[in-house]
Amino acid sequence: MSTRPDPDALLARVTAETPERKRGKLKIFLGYAAGVGKTYAMLGAARQRKAQGVDVIVGYVETHGRAETDVLLNGLETLPRKTIEYRGVTLSDMDLDGVLARKPQLALVDELAHTNAEGMRHPKRVQDVLELLDAGIDVYTTLNIQHLESLNDVVAQITGVIVRETLPDSILDAADEIELVDLPPDELLQRLREGKIYVPEQAQRALQKFFRQGNLTALREMALRRAAMRVDDQMRDYMQMRAIPGPWAAAERLLVAVSPSAFGEKLVRRARHLADELNAQWFVVYVETQEKLKLSPSQADQLARTMRLAEELGAQTQTLAADQVTTAVIEFARARNITTIIAGKPARPRWLAFFRESVVDELIRASGDISVYIIHAEPDRRAKPARVEWMPRRPFLRYVMAVILVGLAIGASALLSPILHLTNVVMVFLLAVVLAAVYLGRGPAVVTSLLSVLAFDFFLVPPLLTFAVSDTQYILTFAALLVVGLVISQLTARMRERADAAREREQENATLYSLSRDLAVAADVNDILRALETNAVTMFGRQVMVLLANGSRKQLELVGKQAGAIDDNERAVAAWAYEHNQPAGRDTDTLPAAQMRFIPLRTVNGVIGVIGVAPSDSKSHLSPSQRRLFDTFASLAATALERARLSEEAQQAQTIKATEDLQNALLNSISHDLRTPLVSITGALSSLQEDDGTLSSATRQALIENAREETERLNRLVGNLLDMSRLEAGAMRLVRETSDIQDAIGSALEQLDRRLQGRQVKVDVADDVPLVWMDFSLIVQVLVNLIDNALKYSPRYTAIEIRARAQSNQIQVQVMDRGPGIPSKDLPHVFDKFYRVQHPDMVRGTGMGLVICKGIIQAHGGTITAENRLGGGTLITFTLPLKA
Repeated sequence: MSTRPDPDALLARVTAETPERKRGKLKIFLGYAAGVGKTYAMLGAARQRKAQGVDVIVGYVETHGRAETDVLLNGLETLPRKTIEYRGVTLSDMDLDGVLARKPQLALVDELAHTNAEGMRHPKRVQDVLELLDAGIDVYTTLNIQHLESLNDVVAQITGVIVRETLPDSILDAADEIELVDLPPDELLQRLREGKIYVPEQAQRALQKFFRQGNLTALREMALRRAAMRVDDQMRDYMQMRAIPGPWAAAERLLVAVSPSAFGEKLVRRARHLADELNAQWFVVYVETQEKLKLSPSQADQLARTMRLAEELGAQTQTLAADQVTTAVIEFARARNITTIIAGKPARPRWLAFFRESVVDELIRASGDISVYIIHAEPDRRAKPARVEWMPRRPFLRYVMAVILVGLAIGASALLSPILHLTNVVMVFLLAVVLAAVYLGRGPAVVTSLLSVLAFDFFLVPPLLTFAVSDTQYILTFAALLVVGLVISQLTARMRERADAAREREQENATLYSLSRDLAVAADVNDILRALETNAVTMFGRQVMVLLANGSRKQLELVGKQAGAIDDNERAVAAWAYEHNQPAGRDTDTLPAAQMRFIPLRTVNGVIGVIGVAPSDSKSHLSPSQRRLFDTFASLAATALERARLSEEAQQAQTIKATEDLQNALLNSISHDLRTPLVSITGALSSLQEDDGTLSSATRQALIENAREETERLNRLVGNLLDMSRLEAGAMRLVRETSDIQDAIGSALEQLDRRLQGRQVKVDVADDVPLVWMDFSLIVQVLVNLIDNALKYSPRYTAIEIRARAQSNQIQVQVMDRGPGIPSKDLPHVFDKFYRVQHPDMVRGTGMGLVICKGIIQAHGGTITAENRLGGGTLITFTLPLKA
C-alpha cells in the first residue's frame, strides 16, 4: 500500500492553517481544580516570553491573594480593569477595548470560562479571548476541566455540583497549544488545608463538598485523558502529514436523535464525548413529524437550545420533516454512512410497549448493521415534568364547552330516540365527538368521547338513569362508540393540527413571497427600505433599520428615511456585528443587553451592512422560529440591496461609457471643423506677413476677408460648444422679456449678412403675431443655426423662406429651403447629438446646431420638428408659448 500522504488532506490542512497565520495563537493552561498552579504556570511562561523580547501585558489575572503568584506579576505591565455599576455594586472586569487599543503581542487572560459582568460587550470571557485572537493578539489563559460543556453531566454526577460556567469543547480543540498543569490530589488537599487556595472558612466548606479525594481523582483522570487525546490527535496529524504507515482505524460516524425534551442536551454532551474518543464525525438530527408540528413555546426553546449546543460542540445539525421518526432516522443514517446511532432510553412506563413500540425499539429493530447506543435518561430535577400529549393544555373553558356539547347531544338523542333505534342515535354522540375534535382540540374530544359513552348508557339505554345494562348487546355498542369516538377524535384533531401547521407555513411562505415580490420590483434603495419596513411589521410586528457601509471608510450609516433612530450604544453593537460578521445584540451571545438585534447582511462579495430589529417593548423577544425567519428576511434584504448596488454601479459604468463615447464623438466631429478655419486663417496671415509688395491690394483684401470669415466660423463653432456644455450641465438660464419675433428674425439675418450675399430670403410674418415672452438672444441663436443649415444644404440659386404665424396661445416659426431634403431614415435622428445627415455634396457640420436649437426651444416650453417639403426641401418648425 502506498505511504504517500493524501494530496486532498494536505491541501485541506494547508487551507485551514493559512488564515490562522493572521490570527493570534491560543495557549491554554489546563488543570483539574482550583489551586493546582495554572495561573502560576501561566505567569512563569509569560515572564520567559518577555525575557525573549515579546511585548506582554496582563489583561486579567486573579491571584486570589496567593503570595507566590503575586510575586510573578512584578515586572509585567498590567492594564487597568474596567469597572461597571450593577445593582448598586461596582464590578471590575477585563478592559477588552483597552487591550485591543494597546495591541500587545501576548495578552494574559485568566479564567477562560468566567461569566462577564452584565453590561460588558460579551456575556462570556471566552468571547473576549476570541476577539483578541481575531485581532492578531496571542493569548495565554487558564481553564479547569469541569468547565467543558461535554463533561457537564459527568461532573455533576461525580461531584454533585452543577457547574454553571461552561464553554464549548471546540474552544479547547482550536487551541494552538495545551499545557497540562497537574498536582497529586493529596498535595492539593494539603495546600487547601494550609490556606494557600481559599481562606480557612471557605477551605473547610470546599473540603466537605467539592474537594474530596474521590472527586479530585476523577477530575484529574478527566484532565489527563483529555490531554492524552490532544497528544494522540497531534500524533495522528504528524503521521498523516509525513505519510508514516500505521494502523489507521476506519472512520466512525455518529448520529444523535434528539427530541424537544431537556434530556436532549445530555445526549448531545455524551455524543460529543464519544465522538472524541472514537475520533468520529457526528450529526444531530431532529425529526419533525405531524404530531410535533405544534410545539409549545417551552418545547421550542428547549429544542433550539439543544441544537445550538450541538453546533457549539462541533456537530452538524439538521431538522428532518417526515411522518415516521424511525424511517427518517434510518434513511438519514444510511445516506450519511452512519456507523452508530445514539438515542435516549424511553422514560415512559413499560406497559405502554404492549400497545405501541417506542421509537428506540423501532430503531433497534430497523437499524440492521448500524449500532445503536442507548443512553439512560435520568430525570432532570430542574425541569418540569412533561405533560402527556392528550392532557389538557388549553383553557378550562374548552372542557366546559365539551361537557355542554355532550349535554346538547343528550337532548337531541332524547328527541330522536322515540322515532329512531338506539344504534342510530349513537351517531349524534359521534357527531359531538367530531365537533369537539375540530373546534376544541384533542383533549376535549377525548373527554367528549368518554362522556358520550357514559351519557348514552345512563340516559338512553334501559334501565334509564342507571349504568346497569339489561341487554348485554349494548356492551358491544358502548365499546364501539368509545373506540370509534377515540379514533375519530384522534384523527380529526390530527387533521386539524396538520391544517393549522400547514396554514402557519402557508402564511410564512406567503409573507416571504410577498417580501420577495416587493424586493424584486424595488427600483432603488429607498424602495427596498420601504418594502423591508412594511413586511417587517407584517412578519414580526417590529420596526427594522438598515445600516450600510459607507464606501471605502467602511463606516455604517443609517440609510434612507427610516422610522426612528439609534443611539451611539446601538450603533456600536451594529458596528461589532458588521466587523465580525456575526449576530449581536438582543437574544445573542454578544452584547445581549442591547435593545436591538443586528444581523450582518451577507452577500457573495462580503458583508455590505447590518439589519436591526427593534422590539415592540422591553419584555418582547423573538421566538426561535421568528429568529430563523428573520435570518431569511436578512438574507433576502442583503440580496436586494446588493442587486440595487450592482444596478447603480452598472448605470454609473454606462454613464461613464456614454460620456467617453460622447467625448470621442465630439473630438471626431469638431477636429476637422476646428482645423479647417485655423488653416485658412494661418495661411492668410502667413501670406500677408511674407508679402514683399508683390500682392495687389485686391488680393490682400481678399485674404483679410477670408481670415475674418473663418474667424467668425470658428467663433460660432466655439459658441456652439459652450452652449452644448451649458445644456448638458443644466446651467443655461433664460433671461426672458417681451420681444417681437420679427426683430429676432432681423437680428439673425444681420448676423448672417455676409453669408447671405447673393441669396434670396423671403420673410413672411403675419400682422397678428403678438409679442412673445422669450430670451431674445437665445431665440436669435436658434434662428441663426436654422438659417445657417438652410444655406449649407440648399443650392445658391434657391430662396430661403421664413414664416411666422400666431396659433391660439403660441406662435409658430418655420424655416424652409429647397435643398435635397432629409432621408426618411435620418428624420428621427436629426436632433440627436453629433448626428449628421450624409449629404451627397459632403457638406460638413458638427451635428450640434439642431441639438442646441432643441435645447433652447424646450427650455422655453416649446417644440421643434423637422420634415420634408412637398416639391423638395426641408421644413424646420418650432413653437413658442406666448406666456411662461
